[in-house]
Amino acid sequence: MEINLGRLAFDIDFHPSRELVTAGLINGDLHLYNYATSALPQRLLEVRAHTESCRAVRFIDDGRAIATCSPDCSILVTDVETGSPIARLEDAHSDAINRLINLRESTIATGDDEGCIKVWDTRQRSCCNSFDAHHDYVSDITFASDDSKLLATSGDGTLSVCNLRRNKIQVQSEFSEDELLSVVIMKNGRKVVCGSQTGTLLLYTWGCFRDCSDRFIGLSPNSIDALLKLDEHRIITGSENGLISLVGILPNRIIQPIAEHSEYPVERLAVSHDKKFLGSIAHDQMLKLWDLNDILQGSGKTITSQAVMADGDSDEIEM
Repeated sequence: MEINLGRLAFDIDFHPSRELVTAGLINGDLHLYNYATSALPQRLLEVRAHTESCRAVRFIDDGRAIATCSPDCSILVTDVETGSPIARLEDAHSDAINRLINLRESTIATGDDEGCIKVWDTRQRSCCNSFDAHHDYVSDITFASDDSKLLATSGDGTLSVCNLRRNKIQVQSEFSEDELLSVVIMKNGRKVVCGSQTGTLLLYTWGCFRDCSDRFIGLSPNSIDALLKLDEHRIITGSENGLISLVGILPNRIIQPIAEHSEYPVERLAVSHDKKFLGSIAHDQMLKLWDLNDILQGSGKTITSQAVMADGDSDEIEM
């Protein structure tokens, strides 16, 4: 299925229990679609959310609301059923907000263009934690719920770990000499995987974040702009050349290319609550919904690649 959004989209998210998908657009609009029917998905909401672009969207409060953020420095919470604003935080950051993720039922985290990360209680409309974690834009954030830690990547080439219980930056990695663009936690919390501007995946061992333990090279000649965790052993990558691939982690292997969104960079990937659909957006104004069962068929085939260890030695990965 394809949805012509009419504008470039920056982010998408699926509802946690219903056949709904939302998108944030470059003109500041928020769209909500029902994709349950076999016909074209039905647009349920079109909300003028921000005066500048809507850079990130997330369902919150068990899917009853959608949180969005913008370079206009505001955060908006919108009711899913009515499209009415529930809460708006003006000047939530001093700089343009770039990322937003849902932590718990009423808690979100945001990151801005100058490297600041904040945690918010959406019901109390208050800031719980604030971290000056980076010297450049926050490109991605993920949450380790068991440890109450935020992991963030940045254009400054570092990975940060923020401890929410102690309200402190626990550790920050050494500079990777490459912009880090995306991050996921794998292997039941033992490994952290980051996508980079040069197309290399950097793997960090939990608790040893100063330097990466492995580098997976040869995955893409283009930047890896989006990472989506499929399970503890596989991720889906979205690259600057529009290619979407299934990749195995430890052993590191390119399992197979699974889709090509377009010739434009893949901006964001998301998966539906039942893992039936993969959603992708790129710089072509289209939201595409891929049937995961169809595109993962035959994924046992692999393409030989190399993993480069942190010490520079390379080992051929056995397939």
